[in-house]
Amino acid sequence: MDNDGYLQGFLSHLRHERRLSEHTAAGYAHDIDMLFELAGATPLAELDVHHARRCVAVLHGRGLQGRSLARALSAWRTFFRYLARDHRFRSNPFQGIRAPKAAKTLPRALSPDEAARLVALPGAEELTVRDRAMLELFYSSGLRLSELTRLKVSDVNFSDDTVRVLGKGSKTRVVPVGKFARQALQAWLNVRSGLAPLEQLTLFVDQRGRPVSRRTVQRRVASWATRQGITQHVHPHMLRHSFASHVLQSSGDLRAVQEMLGHASISTTQVYTHLDYQYLAKAYDAAHPRAKKK
Repeated sequence: MDNDGYLQGFLSHLRHERRLSEHTAAGYAHDIDMLFELAGATPLAELDVHHARRCVAVLHGRGLQGRSLARALSAWRTFFRYLARDHRFRSNPFQGIRAPKAAKTLPRALSPDEAARLVALPGAEELTVRDRAMLELFYSSGLRLSELTRLKVSDVNFSDDTVRVLGKGSKTRVVPVGKFARQALQAWLNVRSGLAPLEQLTLFVDQRGRPVSRRTVQRRVASWATRQGITQHVHPHMLRHSFASHVLQSSGDLRAVQEMLGHASISTTQVYTHLDYQYLAKAYDAAHPRAKKK
């Protein structure tokens, strides 16, 4: 079997046995294609630990950082486990190979004033009403981009102000919706009825009544940020970071933030304690007379 045959079998395994999303499967495919390019004419069954280390070194030389290398190595190890199970490959050359440590960077978040300015969109055009609802929901409930674009109309529950979200690993969680987000969603549903056909179940649609794409959402968020006078580049995940940081600043309840974000491990959520510390440190530096630098 050639490399493409192995890849297609692996992707089928990811989709149908492991029930991973198309987006996740596409990420695996990208990393496996990189491996094919690095392996060149060497058959997959003949790759050994020396080839594995060379692959990492080449990608590192091209500028890939630790996190990207770790993701690629994880994909390659998973691929070879599949090859061992289904195609009797005898070894996994990437087992035990580690990527260089990535420098830890904190997620960027908007200030509360910037977030409030961003979601206060002017105008009553159909797409503006839709975008206001999307922005409010991102910031109100901490949704991922993929979670927002997958929402159905039936996922919104106005009786208890919640939204049902299908997250990573096909795990469902229910998160609260704030007052402003609820009002924005109600306004959008009034407009949506004139755009979407009855059989269209997706909550957010474009002007032709089709599900709005992730790329469109990214472009609209960035465009509105510029128009609202926010100088830094804003993307949907920044609103998720802002939601988590601002809720943690107000409540100090890390476990509740973990539940609302849908993090499997609280260690993932703990990055926001560092954001909170940054916020406090800035306030201290600005306010305490003995902290000011001359």
